[in-house]
Amino acid sequence: MSTAAEAPCYTVVVEDGSETPTAQDLRNGLQKGSDDVKCDTLRKIIVSTINGNPQPTLLMPIIQYCMPSKSKQLKKLLHFYWEVCPKYDEQGKLKQEMILVVNAIRNDLQHPNEYIRGATLRFLQKISRDAELLEPLIPIVRSCLEHRHAYVRKNAVFAVYTIYREYEHLVPDAPELIHTFLAAESDATCKRNAFVFLANCAMPRAVEYVSQVYDQISGLDELLQMAIIDVVRLDCKTDEKHRPRWIRCIFELLQAPSHAVQYEAATTLTSLTQNAAAVKAAASTMINLVVKESDNNVKLIVLDRLDTLRARHGHLFDSLIMDVLQVLSSADIEVRRKAIAIALSMTSSRNVEDVVLFLKKQLQRPAEGDGAAEYRTLLIQSIHVCAVRFSEVAAGVVGALLEFLGDASNPAALDVVAFVREVVEKFPALRPDICSTLISTLAEVRSGKVARGVLWILGEYVDGEDAVSAAFAALRRSIGEVPILASEQRALEEAGGDAEDGEATKEAAPAPTGGKPRVLADGTYATETAFSSAPAARLETVKAANKPPLRSLILGGDFYTGTVLASMLTKLVLRYAGMSGAKQEQLELYRAEAMLIMASIVRVGQSKFVSQPIDEDSLERIMGCVQTLGEMSTVAEVKEAFLEDTRAAYGKMVAAQERKAAEKRKEESRAEDAVQVDDVIQFRQFSKKGVDDAIDYDEDVGRATGAGELRGEDFISNLSRITQLTGFSDPIYAEAYVKVQGFDILLDVLLVNQTGDTLQNLCLDFATLGDLKLVERPSVFTVAPHGFQSVKATIKVSSTETGVIFGSILWEGPALAEQAVILNDIHIDIMDYIKPAHCTEQQFRAMWTEFEWENRVNVSTTVSDPREYLKHIMSSTNMACLTPEGAMSGDCDFLSANLYARSLFGEDALANLSIERTEAGTITGHVRIRSKTQGIALSLGDRITMAQKDGKA
Repeated sequence: MSTAAEAPCYTVVVEDGSETPTAQDLRNGLQKGSDDVKCDTLRKIIVSTINGNPQPTLLMPIIQYCMPSKSKQLKKLLHFYWEVCPKYDEQGKLKQEMILVVNAIRNDLQHPNEYIRGATLRFLQKISRDAELLEPLIPIVRSCLEHRHAYVRKNAVFAVYTIYREYEHLVPDAPELIHTFLAAESDATCKRNAFVFLANCAMPRAVEYVSQVYDQISGLDELLQMAIIDVVRLDCKTDEKHRPRWIRCIFELLQAPSHAVQYEAATTLTSLTQNAAAVKAAASTMINLVVKESDNNVKLIVLDRLDTLRARHGHLFDSLIMDVLQVLSSADIEVRRKAIAIALSMTSSRNVEDVVLFLKKQLQRPAEGDGAAEYRTLLIQSIHVCAVRFSEVAAGVVGALLEFLGDASNPAALDVVAFVREVVEKFPALRPDICSTLISTLAEVRSGKVARGVLWILGEYVDGEDAVSAAFAALRRSIGEVPILASEQRALEEAGGDAEDGEATKEAAPAPTGGKPRVLADGTYATETAFSSAPAARLETVKAANKPPLRSLILGGDFYTGTVLASMLTKLVLRYAGMSGAKQEQLELYRAEAMLIMASIVRVGQSKFVSQPIDEDSLERIMGCVQTLGEMSTVAEVKEAFLEDTRAAYGKMVAAQERKAAEKRKEESRAEDAVQVDDVIQFRQFSKKGVDDAIDYDEDVGRATGAGELRGEDFISNLSRITQLTGFSDPIYAEAYVKVQGFDILLDVLLVNQTGDTLQNLCLDFATLGDLKLVERPSVFTVAPHGFQSVKATIKVSSTETGVIFGSILWEGPALAEQAVILNDIHIDIMDYIKPAHCTEQQFRAMWTEFEWENRVNVSTTVSDPREYLKHIMSSTNMACLTPEGAMSGDCDFLSANLYARSLFGEDALANLSIERTEAGTITGHVRIRSKTQGIALSLGDRITMAQKDGKA
């Protein structure tokens, strides 16, 4: 609904960088130029006036040379000029020249061209505070209500509205006039404007009109329906007697053809009543809107409203969960993510099977497009959540998810492994079937990360003689012929064609050259020959041959997977040895085979057949497993570490995750507006509400406009934001209150004239450094001796980057001598724009790899406790710690943690803290910060450096 602002709001236009024209140049342009020249000149005058230089001497030339012109463009510019130009003299009386302006406006209101009339009526709405200008025009404005053209009539209604709102005595019979006009009007826009007038100025007449057209509301124009919904909302706040009738009216508007009307009707209905049928009808309407609407922004807004409604009436939404899942037909990943989050919050034991079945069908559907992989990952994570929360569906989804393990290019395979690992830990009854499926799938796994997860699961949870035998058989198929080095050497010799070529290969090409040129002793390049290139080519052919998956990973240099394989083999042999029916002969076979595979990995890792040689850590780990199997009958503690400690550690991690999830659900279930018994009662609590805990439209508007933030401020926080700009001995003392509100910085500057002279043409001039932009330039003032002046300025912030505001105060003292005072710099704290956030480990690693800007800050602190230093960095940078508390528990001299935050502009900030406590008790290390933009990385680095220097760290 259209409402008036408290005061006209103008836009500051940046003036041309060229030389500013003088008043005489502008006068000549108005007097001697063509219409195009006059338009250009008048445009310059308007910009100058808006920016604080009104050019009062040019008012009469504009009236004399521009008003008689018939140019429509020039007439439009004149409307802009009359809006911004000074209309009153120094005594506050209307200038004599404005009489001519009023006469010209009267002529335009009677112009035969209906568009000139309409544009002039719109102009009157912008000068509605100038009663002396408007009073002579009232009769003509009233006559425009009867004009034959709808464009004139609709603007005449709003002209009467703005005049009546500011000066009721000028049109005392306006409500009756507009009511009569509304009854006789046929144009939809005119009727809507007239109804808006009645709704804001004569609510009883608006309610009376709605009662008259009650049976025709469903067939009215969209704009009028929206206005009627607003009237219903306002009337129910003050008068309860019409509520049942209004509810039936809103019910009918849920079926309106306009999506905007449907949304407003659904929102209003939930604020009028909490009846189960009404809430479900509103929710169904919102769901249909999301499905049918094409704009993704609208989808997200409606989903947010639906989620708010679900939080208030969760028990009524059980039957709508499948309707919510229909939103997944949208192609936008954010819409899908939001819809799935709502659906998961609605999932219960009664509908979980239907939800999982739907998600499985979506997962099996062929996906195309850029977001297909991300959507598949989202589905797998959702199924994971359902299976963990409701054990009855876990067995039915494992088989469907395990089909994705073999795709090495699919990131969803890692989520499947994480899901299966958690399921086998929490549901022991499912372990045999899951392990059997994994064993049969092992030969299809091509990704090293996925293979490591599968091998760890098999090593921990395979139990029983048959299962161990099947696991060893699957490993043989996945590794291929062993020893690996001997079989690869044989393949190379066979590729050489005969024994002589094989010997030549060994002697002439001990290692592939990789295509790099060789430099001889005299500085010249060696010539490549067939003799030197042929063995290398044969070696590359052998490497490129098709091999089993685990063998390919090991020959590709993935020895981390080799260590996991060695650990798995060790666990299988040790577990088989502890079985009651284990045969000694079979045990020795498993033991010998496991040690052969491990030794084979080590040997091939030191040969020319791998992409890179085995690293020392992997070598030490594999040899440790070999030693364990060699001494398995003598060291019981090692057996306990392999078979019990690793599984216990994972069990503790799962339990910690469950506790964290339970705490999160508890926080979410707690009412947001819960108050303590001793909290101060807000006066708003005494305002009348139609129903308890209804969605309040005014509260939504308050949150959107920031009114809630302004009410929440206290005096102490205001004092902490005051910055001194000048010294106490300067002629002018200045201090600024810096308020950060959304994307704007509001400066409220107090100026104190500490001299005994009158300071004329005092101007506060600001400039900015960084991604800051001055939106509003302060006006020019005259300050009396020892007087005060308050000046406000607005600065727009466009990114999270450290910015600086600087400037000066200019004025004319005695004898018009120009003087100036330079202001202290105002540094903008980026912490006002950075908030703690959370993400998964996979998301953090993906962003860490993607972001290219990195800032490394060395640790320099007097704090001796690594945990205390971490807490100080978190509080100084407003970043959240992603590393689980359990991973940092205990007394250790090393600490590594991941931190994450997000700015109001949607920028992600990552940090990795890696520190060590030395023997002297000091902390050394570094903090690495990564972000997509350079500004936030540098700003956070500066913030950490300042935090280390402030004496607290």
